[in-house]
Amino acid sequence: MKFAIYGQTNKTIVQQIVHRLLNVFEAYAPTIIFERNFYDLLNEKNILPTTYQTFGEANELPLDVNFFISIGGDGTMLRAANFVKDKNIPIVGINAGRLGFLANVQEDNIEEHLPHLFTHTYKLSRRALLNIACDPASNSNFDINFALNDITVSRKNTTSMITVETYLDNEYLATYWADGLIISTPSGSTGYSLSCGGPIIEPETGCFVLTPLAPHNLNVRPLVIRDNLTIKLKVNARESQFLLSVDSNTQAVNNETEVTITKAPFTINLVEFPQQSFIKTLRNKLLWGEDKRN
Repeated sequence: MKFAIYGQTNKTIVQQIVHRLLNVFEAYAPTIIFERNFYDLLNEKNILPTTYQTFGEANELPLDVNFFISIGGDGTMLRAANFVKDKNIPIVGINAGRLGFLANVQEDNIEEHLPHLFTHTYKLSRRALLNIACDPASNSNFDINFALNDITVSRKNTTSMITVETYLDNEYLATYWADGLIISTPSGSTGYSLSCGGPIIEPETGCFVLTPLAPHNLNVRPLVIRDNLTIKLKVNARESQFLLSVDSNTQAVNNETEVTITKAPFTINLVEFPQQSFIKTLRNKLLWGEDKRN
């Protein structure tokens, strides 16, 4: 069995997680490779007991990797998805951040959960992604053109609202007068969209959410749509540019840019261990239904 391990820092909690991971793996003797930059960070602290092979860009990730382990918060998980892309490699998220909604394995549960990978007693949660295209294409230069959480258009360098002319399968939906518009996957429904009043959606539901940012209209609310629709956005702003965000990557693009968003042709597979579920995560992380009267 082969594992790829990725992280972004060498802070103390990450060192502890790596140490516990390697201790678990000793009993099973799998092949282990590290992302190159993460490997260098760990070697600065001299915590690796031996040398390991490394990988770099997404196209260097070997196809024979059985599991991709992400150590960090949800932001690290999003970057892990950039490495995996359409390789269909399951991702295990170990939380070294704060909330950890996607990275749902806590440090103290490593010894309990990780052996399930070797006995195949786990489930895969298949997460849909958003694919983005811009016209003209030269107006944006995203290295990664898909998002696990959300794609957002928003105002740039101004307090004035922008207008977002929105079409679904080339049928006019509405023109949003707002600070921006979020297009979210079910996975992203517990993130930025939730903070802006969007609904929480079970992760494998076949839909997307359009959530306006501070709309200046009482009859504009978040809208849930099926995920096989093509979303087209035309933005107009007082400034010559607006901001376009694909998960954590943000660029300024010209107003005449037309943004087309569709469902990506592949999914990202997140590992869920026994005793884990979206509902339990919802209750534990967001205190869903918490009522001191009960």
